[in-house]
Amino acid sequence: MKKIIIPVDFSKHSEYALETAAALAKTHNAELIVMHMLELSDSIFSSTSSQKNEETHFMLMVAKKNFEEFLNKPYLEGITVTPMVKHHKVLKEVSEVASSVKADLIVIGSRGHNDFDGIFTGSNTEKVVRYSSTPVLVVKSKPKNVDFNHVVLAIDFNANSVSPVKNALELLKQLAKKVTLLHINLPNLGFLSTDEIQEQVDEFLKLGKLEHIKDSIDFTADHNVEDGIINYAKREDADVLAIITHGRTGLNHFFGGSISEDLVNHSKLPVVTFKK
Repeated sequence: MKKIIIPVDFSKHSEYALETAAALAKTHNAELIVMHMLELSDSIFSSTSSQKNEETHFMLMVAKKNFEEFLNKPYLEGITVTPMVKHHKVLKEVSEVASSVKADLIVIGSRGHNDFDGIFTGSNTEKVVRYSSTPVLVVKSKPKNVDFNHVVLAIDFNANSVSPVKNALELLKQLAKKVTLLHINLPNLGFLSTDEIQEQVDEFLKLGKLEHIKDSIDFTADHNVEDGIINYAKREDADVLAIITHGRTGLNHFFGGSISEDLVNHSKLPVVTFKK
């Protein structure tokens, strides 16, 4: 892990993300790219060229001052920190910048849907997760530590998931001591017998040449995927959740919907998302 991007709006949740990223940077000797997106008013786009320049210049001065204060943290000492200001509040730019600088991870703070203070409310965090081809770590609270013991990765063991699961495992093994690949058995159309699940898992492991991780697989049954992951994590004392998304359609054809975005909003634990 060499580069970590942290989108910030100078709120306390942004600081949670910054502190989390800083701890990861120290562990992995990584550079932090701290990215702020200027909240330019709509009126600026209909104003004259001189007015645009004046307002943009003013906003840049404010952002620079806020950056200096925001980045004046003792936990950033000894870490390479690169501030970055983008001129428009277009959240998919986070993914574009991450790709352009070849970042390994995006760390973002989130408040959930009920708090509308600042940029990174739940719905906007969802957009970052949806657009990002770079893994995203979403945090909701001040980190106790980032020496994670157990991460749970929910997958469906479908053949199309082999490649993204391999990519996810590369990063997750850097973040946590133990990684569990979890199958959630659902009622109705998604239900499989124990033998059917085992057959699917065996085929998945063989296809991906992942037989060595067989002991890291577990099953649980629940009414929906979100509850299955969260309830399993509570029982097993996991400290991070992980899920593979599929852009606008959420997880994948088996889970359907926007499971990853729901999990990001409702989980109190950090959530790592990977795009399929």
